[in-house]
Amino acid sequence: MGYSLSKLEVETGLFDGSSSNHGVAGSVRHDRPSNYLDHEISQLTKLRSGPNENISRIQPGKKEVPVSTFKMLAAREANISGRGRFSKADCCHVLSKYLPVNGPWIVDHMATRAYVSQFSADGSLFIAAFQGSHIRVYNVERGWKVHKNILAKSLRWTVTDTSLSPDQRHLVYATMSPIVHIVDVGSAATESLANITEIHDGLLLSAADDDSFGVFSVKFSTDGREVVAGSSDDAIYVYDLEANKLSLRISAHNSDVNSVCFADESGHLIYSGSDDNLCKVWDRRCFRTKEKPAGVLMGHLEGVTFLDSRGDGRYFISNSKDQSIKLWDIRKMSPNAARNKWFRNYEWDYRWMDYPPQARDLKHPNDQSIATYKGHSVLRTLIRCYFSPEYSTGQRYIYTGSHDTCIYIYDLVSGVQVAKLQHHRSTIRDCSWHPNYPMLVSSSWDGDVVKWEFPGNGEAPLPPKKKQIRRRHFF
Repeated sequence: MGYSLSKLEVETGLFDGSSSNHGVAGSVRHDRPSNYLDHEISQLTKLRSGPNENISRIQPGKKEVPVSTFKMLAAREANISGRGRFSKADCCHVLSKYLPVNGPWIVDHMATRAYVSQFSADGSLFIAAFQGSHIRVYNVERGWKVHKNILAKSLRWTVTDTSLSPDQRHLVYATMSPIVHIVDVGSAATESLANITEIHDGLLLSAADDDSFGVFSVKFSTDGREVVAGSSDDAIYVYDLEANKLSLRISAHNSDVNSVCFADESGHLIYSGSDDNLCKVWDRRCFRTKEKPAGVLMGHLEGVTFLDSRGDGRYFISNSKDQSIKLWDIRKMSPNAARNKWFRNYEWDYRWMDYPPQARDLKHPNDQSIATYKGHSVLRTLIRCYFSPEYSTGQRYIYTGSHDTCIYIYDLVSGVQVAKLQHHRSTIRDCSWHPNYPMLVSSSWDGDVVKWEFPGNGEAPLPPKKKQIRRRHFF
C-alpha cells in the first residue's frame, strides 16, 4: 500500500508544491529571469544538482515547479529513477534546498579586524586571520576548540591571506611583505610564536635587499609541492617547496595582482586577477617559450579583488570593485587586451568613496564573461567570492561577503539572490562554506567570527546587531 501510494503521489504531482518551510532556495520563483544563464555550465550544474529527469519531468499543461524533498523521497521508494537509491545529483538537489541561513552562533571575537575565513578541505579545521597578527586554527569537530594560535611574523598592516596544505600539516600565510611564512600546524603546541616557540620558515620571493612589495594572495597546489602568490609588484610567484627555492616569476599585470589560484589538480594552469581590471590565464607548459599569458579575459570595469576556480580547468569566478561577480569560461579568452582597453571618465577610489551612481549601469564594450551577479558591495578591502561546495550543492550557488555587512548567496544559473545574511556591524571580507554540511562561517571587520547553519545546533542565536553609523572625515 505504501508503495502504491507513493507512486501515485509522484505521478500525479500531489506533492509538487513548495518544499519544506525551512528551505530557502525552494521559495525562489522558477520563472526564468532575464539574466538566466543559457550556457554549457548551466547544464553541467543541473547534472550535478538536479533531480533525476523521471522525477522532474513536466507533464503537459503543467507549469514547472520545484521538486520537493517529499517527492524525492517518494520517488526513491517507488524507484521512479530505476536506481533504487539517490544518485549524487539527487542528494545535492535535496541538500541544496537547505541553506546555512539560521543563526548566527559565535565562534570567536577579537579586538582587531578579521580578514580571512577558510575551512580545510575536509572541514575538520577552520582558519581565521586577524589584523592584529593573530591566526587561529580551530578544531571544528571538537567544539571549535583553538587547535593552534599563531602569532604572525613580519607583519605589515595585516595578514592578507592564508592557505592550508592538502595534508593539513602546514599553513602558509602572507602579509604585506615579500616573505611568505610556513608553519607546522600539526605540531603538539597550541601557541605558535614565530621563531620563539616554533619555527616559521620564510619563503623569500624577492632578492635579499628588495622588501618594497607585499603579497596579497597565496595558495597551495593540489599536490602540496608548490605555492603560488600574487603581489603588489604586479607579479606572480611560484615557490617550489621540495627544492626550497623560487621556481618562477611572471611579470603578469600592469598593476597589483590581488588574487591567484591554480585552475585544477594538474597545476599547469594559473588564474590571476589584478587592479588593471583583467583576468589572465597562464599555462606553465608553454610559458617559458612564449613568456605571455595563454589568454586574457576582459569585462570588469574596475580592479579584480578575488578569483575562485570551479576546479575543472575551464570555469572560474571573479569579484571586482565594479560591484559585480563575473563567471568566466576560459575558452572565450583573447590572446591579448592591448587593443581593447576601457577607460573610465570619472575619479573614484574604492578605499574611501562610494561607487559612482553613473557607473552602475556601464558595460564593458568587449565583455567576455558569460554571467554577471550584482547586489553586494565591494568597497574598502579585497572582498572574496566562492562557488558553493560540490559535495552538498553541486556548486549550484555563488556566495560572497560585502561591505554593507551582509553575506550574499546567488543562484549560479538564474542569477537570483537566494539569501542575504545579516548580523555583522562592519565589512565582511571573507566567508567560507563547510565542504560537507550546511554551515557557513563569516569573519568581519567588527572582530566577530560567527557560524550560520541549517537547522542549527539547538543553542540560542546571537541577537541582531545595530549597524554602526559611519562618519567620513576629510583631512
